[in-house]
Amino acid sequence: MPFLQAAPVLSNQYLDDRVLRSYLRRVLPPAVLGAIEGELTDLGEFAATAWTQARERGRCEPKLTQWSAWGERIDRIELTPAWQAAQPLAARYGLVAAGYDSAHGAAARVHQFAMVYLFHCASEFYTCPLAMTDGAVTALKASGNRRLLDRALPHFLNRDPQQFWICGQWMTENAGGSDVAGTETVAREENGRWRLYGRKWFTSAINAQAALALARPAGAAAGSDALALFYLEPQKADGRWRNLVLDRLKDKLGTRELPTAEIHLDGAPAELVGEPRHGVRQIAPMLNITRTWNAIGALATMRRCIALARDYANRRVVFGRPLAEQPLHQDTLAGVQAEFEAAFHLTFYVTELLGRAQIGQADEAQQNLLRLLTPLIKLWTGKLAVAIAAESCECFGGAGYLEDSGIPQLLRDAMVWPIWEGTSNVQALDFLRAFRTAGGLTPLLSAQRTILSQVQAKELEFCVRVAREGATQITEWLQKASAGERDRLEAGARDVAIGLARVMALSLLARHAEWALRAENDPRPAAAARRFAERPLLRLRSDGARDAQMLASDSY
Repeated sequence: MPFLQAAPVLSNQYLDDRVLRSYLRRVLPPAVLGAIEGELTDLGEFAATAWTQARERGRCEPKLTQWSAWGERIDRIELTPAWQAAQPLAARYGLVAAGYDSAHGAAARVHQFAMVYLFHCASEFYTCPLAMTDGAVTALKASGNRRLLDRALPHFLNRDPQQFWICGQWMTENAGGSDVAGTETVAREENGRWRLYGRKWFTSAINAQAALALARPAGAAAGSDALALFYLEPQKADGRWRNLVLDRLKDKLGTRELPTAEIHLDGAPAELVGEPRHGVRQIAPMLNITRTWNAIGALATMRRCIALARDYANRRVVFGRPLAEQPLHQDTLAGVQAEFEAAFHLTFYVTELLGRAQIGQADEAQQNLLRLLTPLIKLWTGKLAVAIAAESCECFGGAGYLEDSGIPQLLRDAMVWPIWEGTSNVQALDFLRAFRTAGGLTPLLSAQRTILSQVQAKELEFCVRVAREGATQITEWLQKASAGERDRLEAGARDVAIGLARVMALSLLARHAEWALRAENDPRPAAAARRFAERPLLRLRSDGARDAQMLASDSY
């Protein structure tokens, strides 16, 4: 009998997720958890089944047909089977609507993002337009534009697959992504209606029924403050495009199932969302939401990598015993698991804050804390997802390098998390802006003290000490750097941001570990907290700016 290498198998991804289920038992009222657990179980089964189906059919990508057989420009997009299945599923489970469901109060966002976390990997990045749609709801609500609220929200928040719409986010142009000051798309008022002219270089989910876009009203000044935010419905009811053409679909490293296009706008009709300026400010609420979705997607990627690597370790026999029984491999998986658990608790803590803020239950300190933590979770989880995906490829040896195993796709797809919604450096600089305007570190340090005061177990004393010492070191560094040159503060911004994320994550993981010891007699979260605390939390340099200038120079 020839040797066959056993492929990894996924079980129900909700029932098999100790971390998610324990967290939900702690933070949700029993009645709420009982009401939603059925759909979480269903989504967990869907996630497992989708993995098997994807391996059986092989990878496929969207297809753009620009011309008909008779020479007519049609720009028709054929979506993948997973994308065709995703929209009705997203509608029925309310993956956008659940975040605004008043029945669960402040827990609405926890419920929503628990579903998104389970749905993401099976959806082939259909979560991208869902994130943009969720962000669009928030931006339109903030605008107070009653006409657009009445027009768009009944579709964006609909649970009927026939009525549910997704929304795009058209910001990126040739001049760049995060720096939108160079936006060249022009908005002109023609016969009482706004029309957009220009090129958008990255428009993800071009099949969306609606989009929000930045454009510069004709005659407006240069710079980002003069940009305006517009709402579009790009296609007519019969599927024909409204004065825009699709130049091509992007040839990307990963997320290849997601139809991302370059487009030209040639008088596309649009509606002004707010005043004809300050469009970046108007779209900012959208970015805060999508960055949280980004972090949840990164968590889902980590969880998928770990689930596959763990199952494979139980099946793969080398040197006479399974990988799962070999101490060095156990140590490798334990390190990855600890990092994931810490990131999980920090990210879902932010969803709790978001839920409270959304219904007006967050005080000023909590709102400032949310402002500080949102760029931190996006930055850290994005980088961590790439590291864990790379480690997972290695856990499979040569099989992890084979395309048809599905493992390399996890790494390529993970690379999008540090890039979408602002790169790591953009997040670090955004954190500095929040630090200057949201009460410094006071909201974070105050929250950490409250969290750590709930940790009393002797098994976690080391974790509490490390978390407190880390916060003190960062506070001292920021005080010293803030008193000096601006370049020094900015050069260290990424290290400070990641350090703060890890310090806060350790505090939250320790708190959950305390609860798990008492309420569930489960020592595993405490083991994860100790393992996480043993790794360096911080990397703070005394004069990084001057060294960076020398090393980054092309002069010798």
